Amino acid sequence: MDISHTSPAASDAPRKPHVVLVGLPGAGKSTVGAVLAAKLSRPFLDFDVEVERREGMPISRIFGERGEAAFRRLERSLTEEMQFRSNMVLAPGGGWVRNPETVSLLRPPATLIYLSVRPEMAVQRLADSIGRRPLLDRRDPLAVMSKLLEERRRAYQTADLEIATEALTPEQVADKIIAKIHPHRHG
Repeated sequence: MDISHTSPAASDAPRKPHVVLVGLPGAGKSTVGAVLAAKLSRPFLDFDVEVERREGMPISRIFGERGEAAFRRLERSLTEEMQFRSNMVLAPGGGWVRNPETVSLLRPPATLIYLSVRPEMAVQRLADSIGRRPLLDRRDPLAVMSKLLEERRRAYQTADLEIATEALTPEQVADKIIAKIHPHRHG
């Protein structure tokens, strides 16, 4: 989705708060986000995909050449743009939630949904893409994922809703979110 060419009216009528999905890499933010957006007839924006598109390089290269702090600045810039839009499903990177000032740009009114997953399952889900994930491309990705969870757990737990994703399909996770944010709608 090229948000730079999306008219504000397209995502702002009627004006509804964003739904923001947070969680570890491998929790299902991108997959669930696309399903949820389709079910809600809302635009979906995966922050990593948008940052890669804008920068013309993969996240791993941004981390390698510019460092994590530069990537987090790009995420914050994208978040600043999103505060002037609404009615979207957003999937920022797993560490986005650790910066309360950035989160506060959208929340309130955005609804923050924590997609929880055990580190072991997250690593298993990401087995084919670990090399493209700079924070996990290490000798022991499970140890790194466990450390990420410990560092981020408190921030994740500030979400409006937590859904354990391990035993559910992306469609089931999306339906659970819809049931909470639109209790009278059937998915």
